[in-house]
Amino acid sequence: MTILVTAAGGQLGHLVIDALLERGVAPADIVAGARTTSKVADLADRGIRVVPLDYNAPESVAAALEGVDALLLISGSEPGRRYEGHVNVIDAAKAAGTAKVVYTSLAHADSVDFVLAPEHKATEEYLAASGVPAVVLRNNWYTENYTPDVLRAAETGAIAASVGDATVAAASRADYAEAAAVVLTDDGHLGRTYELSGDTAVSYADLAAAAAEVLGREVAYVPVSREQLEAALAEAGLDAGTVGFVAEMEAGIARGVLAGADPTLARLLGRPTTPVREGLRAAVEASRVNA
Repeated sequence: MTILVTAAGGQLGHLVIDALLERGVAPADIVAGARTTSKVADLADRGIRVVPLDYNAPESVAAALEGVDALLLISGSEPGRRYEGHVNVIDAAKAAGTAKVVYTSLAHADSVDFVLAPEHKATEEYLAASGVPAVVLRNNWYTENYTPDVLRAAETGAIAASVGDATVAAASRADYAEAAAVVLTDDGHLGRTYELSGDTAVSYADLAAAAAEVLGREVAYVPVSREQLEAALAEAGLDAGTVGFVAEMEAGIARGVLAGADPTLARLLGRPTTPVREGLRAAVEASRVNA
């Protein structure tokens, strides 16, 4: 079986390919698709076929799908501009007769009031209507999303956010990648939608405590209002659109949209999910190595 991983130049795509190899998939049976192929040169060195693949260039998607049995469609990286690219990939997969399409969606995408949800909901609906055999992985928050906050806390001793007492059931990017590899390689998942999250939802006070352990210094969670957040983001030089987007994202978190811990990810992995503290430790170490 040949497996195509889209967005392989990104962190999640790389980790999925690592997980596929660890599960015994031969390099020759993996295709790495990337908009910028230089970002996957290391994969080519490992014997993996690298192909150009741009969601907004349908001909590149069609070419990449030749001879492919299973496809991992990693959601696009530009909020507000993702849906059309997803449609192009799904259409190409249908035309190619791809036997399995796995899509990385968002936790409770079909029902949650969250600024990130509409494009995922629309993609899920289009995928279902297409008739392509599919699996939907609704990923909750990535622990690594907190890395910038923790690195700032190394200097300031504080993590500020406008989320109140909300909790988030985050898991590490590697956990989600491994789950994708499981679903890509095992039978019995077609037609399923999986809610994936960390085993435990943690508050931002818990996050600050974990950051303190990782950094070896005191870190406090500092709740701020939406207005204070927006003012700080504007002062940091962000444009008005980005300021509004980030503020609305934190407002959604404050409403509890990411609070639901679900055991499905741990069940797919056959082990507990990575604790937030350990995920943060690995992310901070990696950022320092790559700095």
